[in-house]
Amino acid sequence: MLERIRIGEIVSVHGVKGALKVLPLTDNPIRFCSLTEVDVVPKRGGRKGAEVTNYKVLSATPAGNVVLLKLCGVDDRDKAEKFRGMFLEIPREKAVKLPKDSYFVGDLVGCTVKTQDGEVLGTLTEVQFTGANDIYEVTPKDSDSKKSMWLPAIGEVIKDVDIEKGEITVNLIPGLREIYESNTQEIEGED
Repeated sequence: MLERIRIGEIVSVHGVKGALKVLPLTDNPIRFCSLTEVDVVPKRGGRKGAEVTNYKVLSATPAGNVVLLKLCGVDDRDKAEKFRGMFLEIPREKAVKLPKDSYFVGDLVGCTVKTQDGEVLGTLTEVQFTGANDIYEVTPKDSDSKKSMWLPAIGEVIKDVDIEKGEITVNLIPGLREIYESNTQEIEGED
């Protein structure tokens, strides 16, 4: 399990007084309103010399699909621009408590995905939020010869999640595997 939880991505700036536009990576953007401090983390392989820095949160205001965030010491647009593309993280102990059968995306990504029969399908590499239900991208070990599979995160498909073991057990509903196998054969036949 991750020691730190990524809660948002700084996607832009707002105004001239240093406000940051943050895209929440959480189901509950209101949670930003209770933040007192946050770590700003550069993207992996990001800016040279950039390091994780802790900031006090002055204010957070949900605005549509983003949160306008003011950090102590970031008081003009030029300073704020330097944060574009960085992430916001908090220690796990400060994270919102999740309801049963809910997980942090960071804990899911990297898990091995297998069928109930023990067949390894690949690794969960991405989670897409669609509104109705999440969708998990499963990338096969041999990703050169097979396409990724997208699985709906619904009870009929996701049977067990064991974060401690790093495993997700799934039930491939009828037709799901065949969709991906037929698409792979069509792509291979085009060469």
